[in-house]
Parts: sequence; C-alpha cells; structure tokens
Amino acid sequence: MRRKYMKKLVLAIVGLGISIGAFAQGQPLGFGLKAGVNFPKYHWSGTNSDVETKSATNFHVTAFLDAPITTDWFYIQPGVSLQGKGAKFIDTDNLEATQNTMWIEVPVNLVAKFPVQDAGSFFLGAGPYVAFGISGKNKYEGAWTTTREFEFDKDGTLKGTDFGLNFIGGFQMANGLMIHGGYGLGLTDLRGSNNEFFPDNKLTNRVWTVGLGFAF
Repeated sequence: MRRKYMKKLVLAIVGLGISIGAFAQGQPLGFGLKAGVNFPKYHWSGTNSDVETKSATNFHVTAFLDAPITTDWFYIQPGVSLQGKGAKFIDTDNLEATQNTMWIEVPVNLVAKFPVQDAGSFFLGAGPYVAFGISGKNKYEGAWTTTREFEFDKDGTLKGTDFGLNFIGGFQMANGLMIHGGYGLGLTDLRGSNNEFFPDNKLTNRVWTVGLGFAF
C-alpha cells in the first residue's frame, strides 16, 4: 500500500478510537469477524444517463468492534474491512471485460438489535465509510484473454479514495454466529483525470454483500 494511503488509514483508525471512547465509556465491548461474497457494480449517472453495469463477483473480510450506547439494543460498530469491488462489462463484439478493485474500508455503523427470546437477535444498521484503493486489475476475455493491473490516481484511472454509506442487516444467534447481508452506496465520483470530458456525469460504486460471521 502506498504511503499516503497508510497515513489516511491511520488517521481514520485514530478517529475511530476517539469515537469509541466517547460513546462506550464504562460499557462492555465486544468484537467480531465476518466474511462473504460481494456482488459489485458501477452506477453511471449524469445528463441524460442513469445506468448500471453488470455485477462482478468478489469478496470481503471485516473485523469490527461492538460497543453498546447507553442501552443493550443500540450499538456503534466501527471496523476495518478488505473489500473487493469492481464491475463487469460486455460489448457488442462479445468482448467481456471485468474490473476488480481492492479497497481497505473503514466503516462506522450504528446498529439496532431486536432480541428473539433466547434464539438471538435480528439487527439492522447503517453508517458512513471511507475507503482507500490498494490494487486494481482489468481482465479482458473474448478471442483472447489478457489481464492488466493499474494503479489508482495514475494516468486517468480511478480515484484512490471513496466515501459512501453502508446498510447492513441479518441475524445473530445466541452462540454468536451471524448471517448477514448489506449494501454499499458509493457517493464519490471515481473517475480520474478524464473528468473534464463529461463534467456533469458521475461514476460510483454499488455493492451487494452476503456472508457469515461470528461475534465474541
């Protein structure tokens, strides 16, 4: 990872630590791990256009803290996540292109839990995230197959920082096992230095997720 992304990540984690201390003084902290499959795509919007690409397939791995806020049903869940994103494109000549990008993402979700007797709890949550791109790869398949890696913020490629909103939900069993799903709504225009050609347009991440986890 490049040095500037390391600086941003450290600052984001420090900010998380301050927020946790402010919200969870005197409260017991839990933590958890979750992983699963991502179905990412891009949303292209602007003048006379509002389209989405086909979904690619990628993965995510997330570690998070679980800090109750004054009650035992409302929590703040900051975390650090490795998120695979991207999209799939198909042109009229049957050439299929898949872009896979990898991000270090720092989410801060507010989560409400709804107990179901002794079985566990349903949970719903939402919150902002900041993400830093660490790798990108384009794969072209047709009469030939080739793969090319690219760097963020270089030669007109994607921007290396993304902001957005997460929406999560699922069920946490009494033993800590979780079934979860979610949706990531990117808000940052990811286009690089070529933005001046279509100043009114915008390219953003969209990611559906599903997976399993465990809370300790």
